Amino acid sequence: MAEKRSVRLVLADDHALVLEGLSALLAAESDLNVVATATDGERLLDALRRFRPDVAVLDLQMPYMDGLTCLQHLRAEGLPVRVLVLSAFGDAHSLRAAVEGGADGFALKTDPPQLTVTAIRQVAAGQMVFPQAARRWLTPSPPSDSDLLSEREQAVLALVAEGKSNAQIAQALGLSENTVKFHLRNLFTKLGVTNRTAAAAQYHRRS
Repeated sequence: MAEKRSVRLVLADDHALVLEGLSALLAAESDLNVVATATDGERLLDALRRFRPDVAVLDLQMPYMDGLTCLQHLRAEGLPVRVLVLSAFGDAHSLRAAVEGGADGFALKTDPPQLTVTAIRQVAAGQMVFPQAARRWLTPSPPSDSDLLSEREQAVLALVAEGKSNAQIAQALGLSENTVKFHLRNLFTKLGVTNRTAAAAQYHRRS
């Protein structure tokens, strides 16, 4: 039986203690392999281009280039990496900004270490991961706000109406496919529809 390939990781945080602690934690996991670390967004981008890891674990607040700006750059470049944001701040603004930026998951530094390890594995497997306590901030707006699509949701809907696939939408908007699915779920709920065809029909009626 072939040995399962380990998940290759790049870690980015401007605090050496966090980097060292996380590296030591992951070193004990046989299926997770840290190939590089970075202390700012610019070095992270360099590492992503050089090592082409499976997952990047990054902080939002870093010098020279913060995590959100780094997210925008790596999605714009089409770097094939899944992203887990690991932050000390689990507020609604940080979470929404991470999702809008194309993150595949969000974990809190205040959570037990094993939860972070689990989140890394889940993101590597293609799942979208967010803290349980944060889900209320990520749920769609109530029906009374059904006409209030965000700019990103409007962009996704326009491409759905053109018949684009999730992969094509992701490429056009510089997002991951998981993030496109997230936006689709939200806009379906806001529009009161259950599929792409009905959503496209509503778009054309609005146009």
